[in-house]
Amino acid sequence: MYGGDEVSAIVLDLGSHTCKAGYAGEDAPKAVFPSVVGSIDQMEVETETENNSGPAVDPKSNSKSLDSDKAKGKRKLYVGSQALGYRRDHMEVLSPIKDGVIVDWEAVEGIWDHAFRECLLVDPKEHPMLLAEPSSNTQQQRERTAELMFEKYKVPALFLAKNAVLTSFASGRATSLVVDSGGGSTTVAPVHDGYVLQKAVASSPIGGEFLTDCLTKSLESKGMTIKPRYSFKRKETRPGEFQVVDVDFPNTTESYKLYSQRVVASDIKECVCRAPDTPYDESAYSNIPTTSYELPDGQTIEIGADRFKIPDILFNPSLAQTIPGVENFAEIAPLRGLPQMVIESINKCDVDIRRELFSSILLAGGTASMQQLKERLEKDLLEESPQAARVKVLASGNSTERRFSVWIGGSILASLGSFQQMWFSKAEYEEHGASYVQRKCP
Repeated sequence: MYGGDEVSAIVLDLGSHTCKAGYAGEDAPKAVFPSVVGSIDQMEVETETENNSGPAVDPKSNSKSLDSDKAKGKRKLYVGSQALGYRRDHMEVLSPIKDGVIVDWEAVEGIWDHAFRECLLVDPKEHPMLLAEPSSNTQQQRERTAELMFEKYKVPALFLAKNAVLTSFASGRATSLVVDSGGGSTTVAPVHDGYVLQKAVASSPIGGEFLTDCLTKSLESKGMTIKPRYSFKRKETRPGEFQVVDVDFPNTTESYKLYSQRVVASDIKECVCRAPDTPYDESAYSNIPTTSYELPDGQTIEIGADRFKIPDILFNPSLAQTIPGVENFAEIAPLRGLPQMVIESINKCDVDIRRELFSSILLAGGTASMQQLKERLEKDLLEESPQAARVKVLASGNSTERRFSVWIGGSILASLGSFQQMWFSKAEYEEHGASYVQRKCP
């Protein structure tokens, strides 16, 4: 028994955009921070003493050198929204996750360290860990995760649960079709009796970050540039009147500039965008009333048709080609919109459960909490689905629950009494090795 009354499990959901961490049994994650890391190569900047100041992770504390990170040299990692909000010379912003799969394990360790040491202030040795993983995770990835957790963090027990299953549990269902639209991608996965039907999972690279980039490009083409926070100072000349002074930082890396721009752009997107009721049509939306948004540097921009056009890319990806600067994107793959992905996924499932899947389609993830998205998806599916199917798209009322539904599902699962015998314990790891994770965590 690991999850007794006195020790609660820790639930970690490392997504492509944000990392959520907290205690099982609570209703929202304690810590939510960007899952990108700032990294400064220490080659050219040799520090005199390796002092662990602030949220930097000392790469030397890595007990065993991991194969893929041979030639990395020493680099200092900065994790968390505060550390990233502070502009540093030569700081690159790297994402450890590409297409839902972890590519940079050192950065992931940095993120986990930050979550345990800085945010939750816990010792991982004392708490069982429930980690959320994408449905597309490979065996190699899972074994690597198990190895890291047991060897480096010495956790007493571990469980890897699929994102889609956790979302399904968060809404109290064992069978549902989960549409998870996050920062980096959109995945549609059918869950039946608590297991993901792997063969029917559909995914597309269109996620929140792609929409944010489209919005930035679209605004730039209309002559509105988004200045990142660090590039100006505001002086109050008279009460209520501000003068904006541009500040020049020549050593800022391109990736940090992009990251800071994205922070502002994604806020614009979350404030003004909403999914249109009908497929976006240039002529119909050309004279729509505009919405104003005040940028951090004080200038107000008016956003018109773009607030409907950008979200509609989820339903009709070919729209992206009409935005200057994104033209080459959709040539890579003939992308499908959300309704097509849902129907395609349901059709790959067994005939007997299709009806049940149609009537419990769950929305999860940050992008899915966009206004009107649920209504639009339901409307499109009603048009395209067979007559007999009762289409019901479910999304929890508040956006917090929708954004964190994977984490909330993990919190529910890890605090269930009947789940406690399911943990993959340290003793089992020592006896059978990392590959046993496949047997314990289906």
